[in-house]
Amino acid sequence: MTELDYSLEQSEPAETVEVETARGDFDRIRPLPRISVHAFYETEGLAKTMERCGEDRRMAKVNLRVNSGGVSAATNMFASSPTPNLLILETNADGATLIAELGELANYCDPDTRVVVIGHVNDVSLYRELVRNGVSEYIVAPVSMADVIGVVSSIFVDPEAAPLGKSIAFVGAKGGVGSSTLAHNCAWSISSLFSSEVILADLDLAFGTANLNFDNDPTQGIAEAVFSPDRLDEVFLDRLLAKCSEHLSMLAAPSMLDRTYDFSGDAFLPILEIVQRNAPVSVLDVPHIWSDWSRKILSAADEVVITATPDLANLRNTKNLFDTLRKLRPNDHPPFLILNQVGMAKRPEIAPEVFCDPLEIEPLAIIPFDAPLFGEAANSGLMISESAAKSPVAESFSQIAHVVTGRAEMKKRKKAGLASLMGMLGRK
Repeated sequence: MTELDYSLEQSEPAETVEVETARGDFDRIRPLPRISVHAFYETEGLAKTMERCGEDRRMAKVNLRVNSGGVSAATNMFASSPTPNLLILETNADGATLIAELGELANYCDPDTRVVVIGHVNDVSLYRELVRNGVSEYIVAPVSMADVIGVVSSIFVDPEAAPLGKSIAFVGAKGGVGSSTLAHNCAWSISSLFSSEVILADLDLAFGTANLNFDNDPTQGIAEAVFSPDRLDEVFLDRLLAKCSEHLSMLAAPSMLDRTYDFSGDAFLPILEIVQRNAPVSVLDVPHIWSDWSRKILSAADEVVITATPDLANLRNTKNLFDTLRKLRPNDHPPFLILNQVGMAKRPEIAPEVFCDPLEIEPLAIIPFDAPLFGEAANSGLMISESAAKSPVAESFSQIAHVVTGRAEMKKRKKAGLASLMGMLGRK
């Protein structure tokens, strides 16, 4: 029998055939490289799973095509066209028929094409026979998104490669809620608490305030990176970074209006990639806008933190962001929420528990309104933990830093519904 040329070393399976990646454990799966994948399905269940995989942020670079039909359909297609990097083939055939069909397909496959077979028979002997014939993986239907993305990752992501740093995107539910201030303080806290290298990227090129908050006015910054993507590498990035503290560096915004800042959807993604390769943690200060590029940044980041103040407009916007990001990031936990400027004198407010109940989440932190504390720090070019290290707000930033970096977990809140409040949102 003709051997398939797209082999991969495989370990011996357990008594039942399962993908090693834990179902739902997406946090450890890295983004996939730019590869082409063709999936051939025989059941609607796999078709829907593959379509949902194509929407996952970890497959943003993958060129995925989903086709009906099994191994024979793939053979007919690739008899006259080159094969992709990966074929995912669903089959209901018995073992002997499947081996014969794959042997026919092998006649048309490029040498470096990999094959994953999704079958409906849980047979270890069949698994071993397929692996001996060069199949990269055999998994038993039904399969989840975790199964599919996990097995593709195991084939194309080098486990020995340097790990990518964690990206944390901060965005405000409304202008003026203090998202940038929280992002800057969080970046400083992570770098100082854990002695970990952190890169803060100020993505508000027109009105960014990171340089002011850190009392640092570099001549170059993120504008040079986004307008010169062909020059972007580790050396160029190092030239653009401004040192804020021992372990914190900044890609500052120019904060000038000498030109407009209209970007394509993928404009900031190369910067995000190279920043992640060069620092264990990157904090992204995303301005309060809704554009193609900001949407993609929020989709691609490892963690998203939404800052809101406790009023109805913020609640509406926060709920819209949560609903949208749940669709864009179906395999990630919901964004974190920080309620900021709580307790402002003479301002009508929605109580934090009432604000959070319709969102069915627990706030990551509740930051009180303290104009003297924040004002003094801002005017001095200091972070809260520098100017008032023993304040409760400084302790809050420490807790935020622990949670967003995965060093601590939040307690889950019991779900509750508020029909009257949701009715108010519906009328807006």
